[in-house]
Amino acid sequence: MPTGFTFVVADDHPLFRGALKQALAGVGEDSRVLEAGDFDGVKSLIAGNDDADLVLLDLTMPGASGLSGLVALRGIDSTVPIVIVSAHDDPITIRRALELGASGFISKSASMDEIRRAVQTVIEGGVATPEGIDLGEEGDPEISDLIARLQTLTPQQTRVLGMLAEGLLNKQIAYELSVSEATIKAHVSAILLKLGVDSRTQAVIRLSRIATDPLAGAS
Repeated sequence: MPTGFTFVVADDHPLFRGALKQALAGVGEDSRVLEAGDFDGVKSLIAGNDDADLVLLDLTMPGASGLSGLVALRGIDSTVPIVIVSAHDDPITIRRALELGASGFISKSASMDEIRRAVQTVIEGGVATPEGIDLGEEGDPEISDLIARLQTLTPQQTRVLGMLAEGLLNKQIAYELSVSEATIKAHVSAILLKLGVDSRTQAVIRLSRIATDPLAGAS
């Protein structure tokens, strides 16, 4: 097993972050673990550490909005593998997470050994999912269409969409990304076209459809 991995653990519960750190201690040697207790924290860690090897992300931490948080992180860095760690381990959530770019899914009820195996699978280039679960197919045509549209966005467009969802203005996004406001306007126009909507507000509303509890939406 290679050594010197950099892991990012994002969860708002210190005890669970501690458990994940303990599990990661068995993956490689001389690895380091960076911790975030809220979504702003994990965004900063990913933006500031281009050598991160893997992110373990809770879907329900403060500042995150379900799977839309995953979309936002993929926009910040499309290369770092992200593994969702969640108590919402139903097939709907797992399938949608994978379709939106997650490299794996770990249930919060998983054992230390299961966590290690999943992390090792992803580090080695695979996709990790809980054993013995049938992911099925998407039953909501609107969600299926939305995911397909989101998959057409470039990383920069995905990042801009995430910032729109945070309520930032074009000039604020331009400042954050160190580009011109005209560039952001072009990105926004492309995003609206790809999502099939007419306004920023409609784009954010569409994105929010994957932020809700899928079981509630399916009932």
